[in-house]
Amino acid sequence: MIVSDPRNPKATALRDSLERELSPESHEGIIWVLGGDGFLLKSVAEHGLQNTYLGLNCGQLGFLMNEVQKERSEWLQQLEERRWSAREYPLLEAVITRQDGQEVRDYALNDVCLLRSSGFSSKLKISVDGQVVVERLGGDGVVLATTLGSTAYSFSAGGTPHHPEVPALLLTPICPHRPKLSPVTLPASSQVRVDVLQIDRRPVSAIVDGRDVTEVSHMKVGFGQARVRLAFFEGHNFTRHLVEKILL
Repeated sequence: MIVSDPRNPKATALRDSLERELSPESHEGIIWVLGGDGFLLKSVAEHGLQNTYLGLNCGQLGFLMNEVQKERSEWLQQLEERRWSAREYPLLEAVITRQDGQEVRDYALNDVCLLRSSGFSSKLKISVDGQVVVERLGGDGVVLATTLGSTAYSFSAGGTPHHPEVPALLLTPICPHRPKLSPVTLPASSQVRVDVLQIDRRPVSAIVDGRDVTEVSHMKVGFGQARVRLAFFEGHNFTRHLVEKILL
């Protein structure tokens, strides 16, 4: 199967050319995703974790994608000959409780964010494995990210980019005011709870890989059993990817 971002002309054009040039057998049992990182996350949510996803970068950063900027004949041949390998990555499991008591369970490959949804700063109580880390964090919110997602919102908010093969959970405050809580790297086994304080005056929304949950009361986040399979061309090197796309 081939899916392409309908809002991305480059992705649409590439899909047309791939369907003309390559055999249907080349993408049998795998989903080729044409677009950017955000469209890949959307595709995983829509098509499910039972599939394997091979991203072809038609966006900007494309940290989760395979590059198609290099010699065209090279990567076309890799696609036709199925010269790629799939790797499994754990997903964050977010259990979000809304103000009305409704519980929402969702999964994130990149990150789970709590963001203020009014003109007032958020006030959050953060606990890790039952230990209160901060009683009252003022600011714009907090990002909980996988290392694969460490180069996305967490990095923009001041977090350190991590190699995707490092097992860890990243906690990055967003524009913290008081206290000046620093980004922190936690063990992958950690469970984080965030309680929203002064809910009526300072409403907060959760964003799970781009999907919104409004009027959040509290949230628990940690790695669950769910995993997703991403495919990369032979020779794909995340260290080089990290250096070229993020560090330089």
